[in-house]
Amino acid sequence: MAVWWASLSVAMKVLWGLTLSASLIFIIQSVMTFIGADMDGTGLDGADLDVSGADAGLDGGDGAIDSGSNLYTFRNLINFILGFGWSAILLQKSISSTFVLIFVSVLVGLGLVALVMYIFKLLSRMQQSGNIDVYRLAAGCQGTCYLTIPGERKGEGKVQISINNSVREYNAQTEGDTIPTGAPIRVAEVINGTTLLVEPVQPEVI
Repeated sequence: MAVWWASLSVAMKVLWGLTLSASLIFIIQSVMTFIGADMDGTGLDGADLDVSGADAGLDGGDGAIDSGSNLYTFRNLINFILGFGWSAILLQKSISSTFVLIFVSVLVGLGLVALVMYIFKLLSRMQQSGNIDVYRLAAGCQGTCYLTIPGERKGEGKVQISINNSVREYNAQTEGDTIPTGAPIRVAEVINGTTLLVEPVQPEVI
């Protein structure tokens, strides 16, 4: 093993390191997701790479699966590195051109990201069409802003609310000022089965 590692170029050592790290994180994310714990919402993905400062994970906390519609997430970065890295490693002897190898590996990485996003979007639709009557139960519920919500209905963010003792994640808009990540919110209206109109909740002064 030591001889093999020493024979690698610096670029290949970096590639192997990134790929193995991404593989380990991917396994941990998958295990935590399917046992009901949300890594994206509890720290590992909490910084989200979408500059606005939060993520959309695969799991909303208590079984609410996110649609994965947000492209710039830590999870998608891991998926891309996973596809890119393993493709480059496995195909390096078959493709002599470095440019072609990188191009093919990038396509595989992007393809894996798209595939995972599509799968979890389907899972999200299946869950949202389940036994939660969002129109009847969501109005008036309180929760937390999960992705920054642009003000004056200029875009959508995400919120997590508790319905029937289960944490659910929905797209959200607001008519007022921008609501930052982590701010407490209240559901003012249900726009549709996946999107809520929310308003900030002022903290109580004791």
